[in-house]
Amino acid sequence: MKKVVKFGGSSLASAGQMKKVADIIRADESRRYVVPSAPGKRYSDDTKVTDLLYQCYDAAAAGGDVEEKLQVIKNRYQEIIDGLNLDLSLEGEFEVIKDYFLRQAGRDYAASRGEYLNGIVLANYLGFKFVDAAEVILFDEKGNFDSEHTNDVLRQRLKNMENAVIPGFYGAMPDGSIKTFSRGGSDVTGSIVARAARADVYENWTDVSGMLVTDPRVVENPEPIETITYRELRELSYMGATVLHEDAIFPVRQEGIPINIRNTNRPEDKGTLIVESTCRQPQYTITGIAGKKGFCAINIEKEMMNAEIGFGRKVLQVIEENGISFEHTPSGIDTFSILVHQSEFVEKEQTVISSLHRAVHPDSIDLESNLALIAIVGRGMKANKGTAGRIFSALAHANVNIKMIDQGSSELNIIIGVRNEDFEAAIRAIYDIFVKVQL
Repeated sequence: MKKVVKFGGSSLASAGQMKKVADIIRADESRRYVVPSAPGKRYSDDTKVTDLLYQCYDAAAAGGDVEEKLQVIKNRYQEIIDGLNLDLSLEGEFEVIKDYFLRQAGRDYAASRGEYLNGIVLANYLGFKFVDAAEVILFDEKGNFDSEHTNDVLRQRLKNMENAVIPGFYGAMPDGSIKTFSRGGSDVTGSIVARAARADVYENWTDVSGMLVTDPRVVENPEPIETITYRELRELSYMGATVLHEDAIFPVRQEGIPINIRNTNRPEDKGTLIVESTCRQPQYTITGIAGKKGFCAINIEKEMMNAEIGFGRKVLQVIEENGISFEHTPSGIDTFSILVHQSEFVEKEQTVISSLHRAVHPDSIDLESNLALIAIVGRGMKANKGTAGRIFSALAHANVNIKMIDQGSSELNIIIGVRNEDFEAAIRAIYDIFVKVQL
């Protein structure tokens, strides 16, 4: 058995947390490769080390004094080193960082130093080899992640290493300059390492015991998800579920490696297992509920629209030419609607309306704002009759008016549109009808 384990910022925010992490790693000798994030918040009003690094770098770029801001970061790491009783000095590393900041090496370089330094500390504490991600996580000249080259280089590097710590979040361009993934990218690094190491499991340790059926800010104490497929996760992540970086599934999916979301503060909890496919029957008809506010609908009416070849293409071409992405396109015989992000659309609305009139000559165009989209996702829906009917019934009892419905051909998800002000009530009603009634 071979495992890759990634620990988030809250799991490594202090010496006490790092001791918990070390205990978890040492409790299972198959946990061989470790991917750390930068130290996160120790308490609610604290500042993440990555944000401190950004502040320090921006001060240097503006010609200000960086010494005071850099000292705050030094103190964070020294506090961890002292708490772990390590004989380790990062003074030389901070001198290099200061020099690079003053030479304006880039904000990607600045952000990456949190993981880099934390990796050094954790490797020393565990007695593992330290592998700088800049040497094994590779990007091409255009700044795109070079998946296959990285896999070859990293696999060769780990080949004769029993244990190693590889910092998350960053890699390097062909010229050696540092390039980072988007925020939360340590999840992606862990997945890349798992693929290269041909791991049996990729454990992603954070501050929650896996994924929940829905947002705990909307539903009090929602039930956990025991097993979820990659496809279900993608649907929920796109609609706002954020336990795992949405790009983290691609490397492990290529190798069929499961991801286990675990809680550093409750290591006895099994967490959520993310798999390609499974025979395990879901506990409920649905796997999860997620959603977002802030959409608007462009409703186009034209008689005999269905007989006009190319109508939809012309409409979407107008949307594309105005640099707007669309979410869904529900339609009828004489109606065609496009749901877009309101923030993207509002400044361009009149230009889009004029362009649509010229492109397709509609009878009328109507805009409806302040809409929310909710995704109800679950592999169990395909085998259960009346899922949509139960959703409609639950929303009717909650006095929620449905503005739109869209179901994919895979029967994996149903998307409904409601008013922004009905968003929370709709989620609670759906959760109650599918989950709460079975408890």
